[in-house]
Amino acid sequence: MISVVIPVLNEANTIGELLDYLEANSKSENISEVIVVDGGSTDGTFEILESHLDKGNHHTILLQSPKGRAIQMNHGAQKATGKVLYFLHADSLPPKGFDEYILKYLDKGFLAGCFKMKFDSNHPVLKISQWFTQFNLKFCRGGDQSLFVSKRLYEKLGGYNEAFSIYEDCEFINRIYDSDETKFAVMDDYITTSARRYRNNGTWKLQYHFAVIHIKKTLGASAQSLHSYYDKYIVS
Repeated sequence: MISVVIPVLNEANTIGELLDYLEANSKSENISEVIVVDGGSTDGTFEILESHLDKGNHHTILLQSPKGRAIQMNHGAQKATGKVLYFLHADSLPPKGFDEYILKYLDKGFLAGCFKMKFDSNHPVLKISQWFTQFNLKFCRGGDQSLFVSKRLYEKLGGYNEAFSIYEDCEFINRIYDSDETKFAVMDDYITTSARRYRNNGTWKLQYHFAVIHIKKTLGASAQSLHSYYDKYIVS
């Protein structure tokens, strides 16, 4: 039913824990497969993934593609057999029973949705940022909140725009919100995501740069312009 799609690049410190977590906190009868798409890792990620291929009850598929999260997620979606796609970042842990939440909201008629989000940090700026994720507004969305979408809707909208090497999640989610045929769900539980980029860049500094990127996109900046700004000011 649900195909989980996880793009990775040098995630040796997180991907094994995530796969074990998904195994322990979802039902195999609800998960068609867990598809991990590696974009050319050099830190041992691929070897860790290979060790999980025959482990547990979930069917894990390991793919390789050129790097770029939009490219990797589209590649995984193309190979997915489930009727529902669940896109998940490697440093985020969805709530226990996330699969049941997704199926419940599908039964309510939602073709796409995400979880509310909390960081693994008590920094006040991040507390404020995560507070906004409870609201069902497209400017409150982001890829760290994960995303479920019916495969039919994903295909109708053309998937992720591969011109965007950053902001690809928001760009796609904006198109879902703007679609005439679907309601977007903010599910009633929390995904926990890593604040590592904030720790690496400085919380106030990174929050400022993310705000600039959102404003630039709203004002019509190109995908290349957003990438150039990100590359200049932000440590991945």
